[in-house]
Amino acid sequence: MSAGSWMRTAFVTVMAIFALAACSEEPVREPSPVGTDAPVLVPGSPGAPARTATPGERVGQSAKPAVASDVRFAEAMIPHHRQALEMTSLVKDRTTTPVIHAFAGSIAAAQTPEIKAMTGWLAELGRSAPAGHAHDQAAGYGMASQEELNALRAAKGSAFDRMFLQLMTRHHEGAVKMAGEELAGGRDQRMRLLAKDVYSGQSIEIARMRKALESIR
Repeated sequence: MSAGSWMRTAFVTVMAIFALAACSEEPVREPSPVGTDAPVLVPGSPGAPARTATPGERVGQSAKPAVASDVRFAEAMIPHHRQALEMTSLVKDRTTTPVIHAFAGSIAAAQTPEIKAMTGWLAELGRSAPAGHAHDQAAGYGMASQEELNALRAAKGSAFDRMFLQLMTRHHEGAVKMAGEELAGGRDQRMRLLAKDVYSGQSIEIARMRKALESIR
């Protein structure tokens, strides 16, 4: 091989080595904002699942201090939820209607952990949850009277179904009202998230229960 050919071969080999080295370098990646890469999970309130952060959300920002509206919401919603669970507990022995059993199961599954979450939140503030069925805390928010509860216990079959749907629809409407007040005046992040869940979930159930009521003779 001539000297010129050897020089050309060496030059090509060196350039190939540089090219391969350049290709092997990984590009520097800037941190991605929330929502543009892997999802970021934000822990939920006690008893609630984590959620995915929304694009642009500042994860880990300081929580706003609780105000009186937050406390009133928790202390009123706990007995309100307890009465709903009291009504759903009557379903098993009084009707065989599948849609009523489905409503009862859905209500119990949602409201049992919500009671636990609100009770734990109040404990963090050094406050106790309302004792037993202290329904006065939730007066004016669609609560059933003792006479109505007694009538519900005495009913069977389709009569029970109608009464259950009527009372629970009114009960849900009261919860939606209560949740709306929390969203308007509350500041605590956990109570506001819970209020959003109550507002959306129970609004949907109200529409479904009204439709179910139309089909019961």
